[in-house]
Amino acid sequence: MTALTLSTSSATTLRADAVVIGVAKGEKGPVVAPGAEDVDKAFDGKLATVLETLGASGGEGEVTKLPSPSGFKAPVVLAVGLGDTPAKGERFGTEALRRASGAAARALAGSKKGAFALPVEDTADAAAVAEGALLGAYAFNTYRNNGDGNGGNGTKRDDKKAPLAEITLLGGKPRDKAFKAAAERASALAAEVNRARDLINTPSNDLNPKSFATAAQTAAKEHGLNVEVLDEKALAKGGYGGLLGVGQGSANPPRLVRLAYTHPKAKKSLALVGKGITYDSGGISLKPAGHNETMKCDMSGAAAVFATVVAAARLGLQVNLTGWLALAENMPSGTATRPGDVLTMYSGKTVEVLNTDAEGRLVLADALTRASEEKPDAIVDVATLTGAMVLALGNRTFGIMGNDDAFRTAIHEIAEEVGEQSWPMPMPAELRKGMDSAVADIANMGERMGGGLVAGLFLKEFVGEDITWAHLDIAGPAFHEGAPFGYTPKGGTGSAVRTLVRLAERAAAGDLG
Repeated sequence: MTALTLSTSSATTLRADAVVIGVAKGEKGPVVAPGAEDVDKAFDGKLATVLETLGASGGEGEVTKLPSPSGFKAPVVLAVGLGDTPAKGERFGTEALRRASGAAARALAGSKKGAFALPVEDTADAAAVAEGALLGAYAFNTYRNNGDGNGGNGTKRDDKKAPLAEITLLGGKPRDKAFKAAAERASALAAEVNRARDLINTPSNDLNPKSFATAAQTAAKEHGLNVEVLDEKALAKGGYGGLLGVGQGSANPPRLVRLAYTHPKAKKSLALVGKGITYDSGGISLKPAGHNETMKCDMSGAAAVFATVVAAARLGLQVNLTGWLALAENMPSGTATRPGDVLTMYSGKTVEVLNTDAEGRLVLADALTRASEEKPDAIVDVATLTGAMVLALGNRTFGIMGNDDAFRTAIHEIAEEVGEQSWPMPMPAELRKGMDSAVADIANMGERMGGGLVAGLFLKEFVGEDITWAHLDIAGPAFHEGAPFGYTPKGGTGSAVRTLVRLAERAAAGDLG
């Protein structure tokens, strides 16, 4: 994990591999952002002119490197674009700071230390810069020759260098309790987002339901969490037909993990349920070529829940938080569930399986019923559930559904606050009829149009009576296949962790929307 320190030193006197400054788009060219006054002075007030000469515009995420002037302790100045200059009396938004610091941290991969002299007016700005830089300083090199990014020919690929080792946040007051708390929160949060990313990026031959459960047990021991793992025998005894039905085609049997953090002063309880399909072939309803290569990421919801519970423990939040990891591998075989089979769920309801590739809702249904038995104040499930949601909202935005409009709105506002793109989605009652079954209580498929909404309606059937519930479909943003941007890497992103942690903080303050 990249180290984070606070400093009130001048950017010109701090020893580092590079000093990071902000530059914004102005009406007549790039404008040097606040925080870089000492650096601009060292360039005789002509830093903006130099940057413009080098082609910099201040556009979001743009990175320009230039040699430091004489007298600098750092040999390089790295200017990162913040986007448009704020209107008079306004300031840069926290998400602009997160993305800029993330882009700078990525650009400094392979370096030992970066000094970040971005606009920091208060602890919110400091937290945003720290968070973005720590999230940008991420690499998954586990399977690359000792994890150092060296290729077999002894050369180092630029995109696989070790992440920036140390971040010094200039303008952060190391003796101020509020700034220290902001830095500690950013470090804990980034560590857990990166935990989720690591799990998502781990290939399915190494991450299966059993090994995922073992990882949860290890973290529980380290962070003082309560953990319970139901193996296939316990699931059969308990009647968890959804989990067993999805997992029965695989040589790696399913697991249901209960991971709980409690605080003696907690006044609210929150349950999180995560879809954990460690590999999704589609089962007998096999996915076509071109649609299964990234399906190791179908456990992103469970990874987000796991990381959030650990984050709550690290932050000592005054909330009772229980995570449910519904883990299974969806494979075709002679023992796999067939289209047309009927499963008896943990709730006692029967489900006709019309499509074995609509398996996430089956494992979530069992976990939602089990979570409801504990009567939490609210339940949130998180899942890479439907391609329909990606078609509706794109690759960077997750959908939010729920049985309580105020709670759905609160989660949407929280997501926007922490920089995760989301959008509230409806649950039209008329779509429920499409899941009527001639042989069972409900089918796992309904109308094709509005498939993401149909999935939400299915899940709603398994939430306990009078329990506030929301569903996050993170199928779009959970796994990024394009080039990195801001603090978002290629591969697993850790989508929803920051939203869920902020929700837990709100719950700790007695506010669940």
